[in-house]
Amino acid sequence: MIAGRFAPTPSGLMHLGNARTALLAWLQIRRLGGSFLLRMEDIDGPRSRPDYAEAALRDLRWLGLDWDEGPDRGGPRGPYTQSERHALYEQALERLRGQGLLYPCYCSRAELAAVASAPHGLASEGPAYPGTCRCLTEEERRERALRKPPSLRFAVPPGRIVRFDDECAGPQETPPGAGGDFVVRRADGIFSYQLAVAVDDAAMGITHVLRGSDLLDSTPRQLLLLEALGLAPPRYAHVPLLMGPDGKRLAKRHGGTSLQALREAGVRPERVVGLLARWSGLLERAEPVRPRELVEAAAKRPLPALPIVVREEELSGMLEG
Repeated sequence: MIAGRFAPTPSGLMHLGNARTALLAWLQIRRLGGSFLLRMEDIDGPRSRPDYAEAALRDLRWLGLDWDEGPDRGGPRGPYTQSERHALYEQALERLRGQGLLYPCYCSRAELAAVASAPHGLASEGPAYPGTCRCLTEEERRERALRKPPSLRFAVPPGRIVRFDDECAGPQETPPGAGGDFVVRRADGIFSYQLAVAVDDAAMGITHVLRGSDLLDSTPRQLLLLEALGLAPPRYAHVPLLMGPDGKRLAKRHGGTSLQALREAGVRPERVVGLLARWSGLLERAEPVRPRELVEAAAKRPLPALPIVVREEELSGMLEG
């Protein structure tokens, strides 16, 4: 059975870039006749807020998107918030530990600060982990454990190359050992983004994952985890990001690009969807349209292959129109 998902992190308001990814993921599954799930990726508790989760639901409904299962609807594959799925992540760790694929890491917290959420892919984590703690003796581990609790790292097989075909980015191949051994649970007990996403996609029966290209380099790690756990991987499609006029990833600095700000400014959702569709190659020009009116076009046109630069006049024109 075909199933896809949109999985926002409730650490801020949804913006046009999030909305475009959600629209494309929704269109992919609707044209394939599958089930579309909404999952809140609130695994990093200190960064996530319930009011942002509620705002995401409100914004997606305003756009005209729906879902078959989710935190507000329930369903057979729940729960639909990661903070309620910790038992599954613990079970996965036990299976990996039983295979000798985990080891404690005592490196400083500063080196590990970004690994839980990885909101913009592996680039946010810095250089590849050099394997400092991989070969510590039991005595060395006991001595270091007296100074700080360890994180847990997944031991990537030496020289391992990961290959996969991305439906948008094309064939992918990692250099041997790219990224190094990676954290699956932080020293403070928070499960990593990589582990939680891999486990959840498999447990929920997700067959198609469409997300932003900033997460393309996370995919090999998730594939390694799925393989080690004996779980089937989904098909991946990583779509290029929306870029601001300055050539940088579209963000708050480019003005009122949050869906809440647009809604409060009186912008109609059909105008937003039309602009997202134009940026995604589904319409020749931006015109008001509902998501369901784009399903046929999405079935006939390929996914966008290049980043889209959002012009200032497009944003101002939407606000003025």
